[in-house]
Amino acid sequence: MPPVASLRRLNKELAEINNSQPSYCSAAPCEDMYTWKATITGPSDTPYAGGVFYLNIHIHEDYPHKPPKITFVNKIYHCNINSNGSISLDILQDQWSPALTISKLLISITSLLSDPNPYNPLVPEIARMYKEDKVKHDRVAKEWTKKYAM
Repeated sequence: MPPVASLRRLNKELAEINNSQPSYCSAAPCEDMYTWKATITGPSDTPYAGGVFYLNIHIHEDYPHKPPKITFVNKIYHCNINSNGSISLDILQDQWSPALTISKLLISITSLLSDPNPYNPLVPEIARMYKEDKVKHDRVAKEWTKKYAM
């Protein structure tokens, strides 16, 4: 049986999301309180602009003591997100803190779309293109956004 404390925390976070979530992202439980779906709209000043990206959020029963597992559903051309939808973001791994929330994670992931980290990539080829030919990188990212997120 899931711990009462984690369910209480998730219910509180859900209420906060419903009351004050930024317009460019949303999240809600889909099957139970430990399985959520989320959306992020691509930031306007990026090659992801206009795209709607879907994410799966699997929350551990020990949340908030363990980070949720968040993955992209649709394909995205990004050096920190691989073909399985896994995200290379320190706060989802070793820099996790129970002070973080689902909402703060979505804001951080949106920020990662605006400001990729090619020095800690999950996809080295994309990181290399980002560093060596940003114009070509952005063109491919826009094509993928149009193809997979619109």
